[in-house]
Amino acid sequence: MTKDEFGQGTITTEISEGVAVISLNRPEVRNALNSQILRAIPEVIASLDENPEVDVLVLTGTDPAFCAGLDLRELGDTGGNIEPEAQSSMSKGPFPERTKPLIGAINGVAVTGGLELALACDFLIASDRAQFADTHARVGVMPGWGLSVLLPQAIGVRRSREMSLTGNYVGAELAASWGLVNRVVPHEDLIGTVLELAADIRSNNQQGVRQMLQTYERTTSVTLEEGWDVEAKMGREWLRVTNFRPQDVAERRAKIQNRGRSQTQS
Repeated sequence: MTKDEFGQGTITTEISEGVAVISLNRPEVRNALNSQILRAIPEVIASLDENPEVDVLVLTGTDPAFCAGLDLRELGDTGGNIEPEAQSSMSKGPFPERTKPLIGAINGVAVTGGLELALACDFLIASDRAQFADTHARVGVMPGWGLSVLLPQAIGVRRSREMSLTGNYVGAELAASWGLVNRVVPHEDLIGTVLELAADIRSNNQQGVRQMLQTYERTTSVTLEEGWDVEAKMGREWLRVTNFRPQDVAERRAKIQNRGRSQTQS
């Protein structure tokens, strides 16, 4: 097994038997996305995609969460983890172009930017502790990683609107019934289940696997190409029209977090 760290330990990787497990590693803040993680994510994906010893990637979070979205403390302080011009020049979604399968192992809450990370995976397996929410409108920012394109692909436009307009949390079983995740497994079985699926993928011809991925990418984006442009333009326009100020997020931060806790505590 080969282990590595990126972003000063905010992301860890473990490679074994052709499978790379990528873990978001800020558990004390539910793996919230700060500037270090945001800079490290493309580096991690690109390096593993180029690694000849890796055939399948797995993305998860260090318990108890998958990813709580943007770090609201940094967003409300400096706004350094939201840069609209940088986002507009990035490839579609949070990851650089890749050729290898990426499975999302959703071990806890996946909120807003965390939900977008999950949606950017090829498919998702969820722990029974997983919960999903889109709180972009509640925070006062707009999606920039394809949520308004990928979420309707997964669960339909009307359910997507419900999630985005209410900011309410969706539990694992409901997420499975909606088609957001492929299946729900007991928390302790999550990584084992995902590794079994990764082994199934590795048992195929890898050139064929990568060609299938490329085919799906092309066929699913043909009629949605304009959607990506619309979202990018709308996000930039939102920041200009609202004159985004980090202190606005800081003022809303406690209410947002308290509401999230009230919906996720059992």
